[in-house]
Order: sequence, then C-alpha cells, then structure tokens
Amino acid sequence: MKLSKRILALALAVVTAVSVFSFASCSGDDIEVPEFSAETIKIGVSGPLTGAAAVYGQAVYNGARLAIHEINEAGGLDGTLFSFEMFDDTHDPTKVATGYASLTGKGMQLSLGTVTTGPGLEFKELSKTNMFVLTPSASGDKIPEYANAYQMCFADGNQGKVAAEYVNSLCLTKIGIFYKTDEDYSKGIYDQFKANLSSSIQTVEASFTDSNATDFSTQIDTLKDCTFIFMPIYYTPASLFMTQAKDKIAKNATYYGCDGFDGIESAEGFDITTIPQNVSMLSHFNSKAESGAAKDFVTKYTDIFGADTLNQFGASAYDCVYAIFNALKAAKAAGKTVDGSTSSADMLAILTEQFNGGFTYSGVTGDNIKWEPTGYVNKGAVPYTIKEANE
Repeated sequence: MKLSKRILALALAVVTAVSVFSFASCSGDDIEVPEFSAETIKIGVSGPLTGAAAVYGQAVYNGARLAIHEINEAGGLDGTLFSFEMFDDTHDPTKVATGYASLTGKGMQLSLGTVTTGPGLEFKELSKTNMFVLTPSASGDKIPEYANAYQMCFADGNQGKVAAEYVNSLCLTKIGIFYKTDEDYSKGIYDQFKANLSSSIQTVEASFTDSNATDFSTQIDTLKDCTFIFMPIYYTPASLFMTQAKDKIAKNATYYGCDGFDGIESAEGFDITTIPQNVSMLSHFNSKAESGAAKDFVTKYTDIFGADTLNQFGASAYDCVYAIFNALKAAKAAGKTVDGSTSSADMLAILTEQFNGGFTYSGVTGDNIKWEPTGYVNKGAVPYTIKEANE
C-alpha cells in the first residue's frame, strides 16, 4: 500500500471519532506539523479527506503540510511556528458549519478556506467578517465575493474564458461540449466558455445531472462525431464517460477539461491507459516539469507522499501557505505585529492590506502571481497533456 493510501486509511479511522485532523498525530510520513496552540500561527482548512473527492483533499492536506514543515524547519516567522488543522467535510456543504465552529473554537487565525466550491459557498458566509481566506482550489466565481477571500486557483469564469481562448486558437470548425447542468462549477465554466468561444465554431452539446450520472450512452451518441470534446466537469463522471465511450468516440479525439480533471489518472477503478483518446486540461501546474520550482516541488512531494495524489491542488495549497508566509513577513517588515495571539480580525486586516497593495508571489504554480481587488488570481495558464492519444 502506498504512503498516501496509508494516510487516508488513518484519516478514515480517525473521522469516526473526530473530523478535525491535527497533523502531529497523523505523521507516518516523517512530516511534523504542530497542532493548534496559543504559541503558533494557526491555519485551518475544510476539505474532503474521505469520499469521492478525497484525492483533492488529500493533495491539499499533503501540500500544505509540506510547506508548513519547511517554513517551521527554517525558523517560522521570526521564531513563531505555524500549525495546521483540516476538517473533513467529505465535499458536503452541510458539514461546513460544524467544521468551521470547531476550527475557530480551537483558535484558527486564518484559513485556506475549502478545497471544493460547494462547501466553499457555505464557508464564505461564515468567514466573511473576520477571517482571511486564500483557497487553493475552490474555484467558484462567487467564492471571493466578500473582501476577506482570495483564490490561488483560477475562478470558474476565468477558466472558461481561458479555455475558450485556447480552443479559438486551434482553428476548429466543430467541437463537442459535455457538462453538468446542476453544478455551479461545471455550469460556471460552461457559461463563460460559450460567451468567449468564437462564433465560427459549431458546438454539439450534451449534458447530465446528478439523477443521470451513471449511464452516458445517450450523451456519447450525441457527441460521437466530435474529435474535440470540452468537458468542464470533475474527474469521476469524466472517467466514467471516457470508459463508456472509448470504443465509440474517435480514437484520435481529444478530451479537454479544466482543474476538475486533476487527479483523473488516479481515480479509483479507472485505468487511463485503456482510453485511446488524448486527455488534456487547462492547468497552472506542470507535474512533469523538468526545471524550476515546479520540478523541485514534484521531487519533494513524490519522495514523501508518492505520486497517487500529485496534482495542482496540492501544488496550489503549497503555494497558498508560502504566499501567506511571505505576506506576513512583508507586514512584519512594515511594522505590524503578527504572532500566535493576533486575532483573526487583525490578521484579516493585515493580510488584505498586503494582497490589495501590490503584493506578488512566485512559486510552484506561477511567477509574479498577483491578486485583483475582487480576490481573483492573476497568473498564466497552459494546456497540460495528461495522456497522449494512442498511436
């Protein structure tokens, strides 16, 4: 059993008793991170460590811990160490309030928000007045609605816009679109994609909802003549579609997704090598990088956790922690007091002053990353090939 699966097994055991994970008690990988305490700067997050979206939460769990471990090993923030705890929301918005109350009750001073968008829409209402939030991966356009929240990931609308610009550049005359109509993530990307897609490109569209997410034969029949299919959906339904369609969609076709595709090659019960088509995605992280910060991160991450949960969610969480750390360093240099006793409201004021004041960060997911006053991130994106089409 690989290391990441051992961690998840431990998480499953612990969740029956308590859903807030403190990482000093979940070592097993030699990464030591303190539990929340009065002496530490306390960062919390809500995300799925169990359930269908666990690969995303596990990546954030690992990436954030790795960054905090490195920062603490180097002395923390002028001697003040960081601590980190995560609530397992199982990608269920109804569990977020309980987790938020638990984390704030234990002294959370700032947060990575949530891993996924649905829970994030609940989290934002709870945190809007007194908690700084920098989410690695909750990409909904409304996640940073209030002045306390920022995204390290691309917002859904921005993903749709950038994806459309890429498709426009391919000089295609017809594409297929497969999306989920009752999900904010999928519908948000779809809307912006259509709004920015060239009018010269014909679209053939098929959709689904929670009520018909197991048999895609009708949708496959609709899209069978398309050699490029845009799929702004999460990897679980995407992998099911690809499996059911592998002998019906042209073998030279391309499936193109957004960050919901991240981790698809590790989806339970799915063997991506059996899919003859090209599988690619919009990304801000190259897990096959051969140089630079991304390469260094990949090497460190896989040495400790293996490759099963290596994806842009973990890289983004790693960058979130370092961006917060660097912003707090800049604030201290400007005369602010920051330590384990700083209130969450004061921490919010300190960090928003930085993020709204021209603060930039270069890391694993981009160089010279900046944030707009809206909370949206400003950085580059590139198409990333997960699997080449079979010859």
